[in-house]
Amino acid sequence: GIILVAINPYKQLPIYGDAIIHAYSGQNMGDMDPHIFAVAEEAYKQMARNNKNQSIIVSGESGAGKTVSARYTMRYFATVSKSSSNAHVEEKVLASNPITEAVGNAKTTRNDNSSRFGKYTEISFDQSYQIIGANMRTYLLEKSRVVFQSENERNYHIFYQLCASATQPEFKHLKLGRSQGNTY
Repeated sequence: GIILVAINPYKQLPIYGDAIIHAYSGQNMGDMDPHIFAVAEEAYKQMARNNKNQSIIVSGESGAGKTVSARYTMRYFATVSKSSSNAHVEEKVLASNPITEAVGNAKTTRNDNSSRFGKYTEISFDQSYQIIGANMRTYLLEKSRVVFQSENERNYHIFYQLCASATQPEFKHLKLGRSQGNTY
């Protein structure tokens, strides 16, 4: 398959806008510079040409930009498919990120918001190859973090968010208060 090595520049670059999406749309792999949009275009064309499911695997180190690359891919599909929902599917999938990150991200020595889980996002297309929906599954990879954290690392964000909210009336039934001299 096609392999693209992308590097997170840790700042916005003008290489992901609609003009760039339209430049890559309909192009053959290798006709233009390597880009996440070239990979997305090839998968989209193969899906339409062969009527077969396609997969794009986004992998990398903590902080490498996997979530951002997946977002650009979804935006590409929404734009080139001229979906009636256009970016709404992307927005809905990405709107679940804060919840997913609270339950599955933690502070590590290398990243304050490190994903400790895997994510599988399935985008569904109709017969006209327009996006009609998406389904996201998450896989918790690091269960040991619940009971043990290395020095300068933390449990999952949700633990600290719940503890910080312990005095809120809507959380009283969770009994998140102090017990036996422990902080929480």
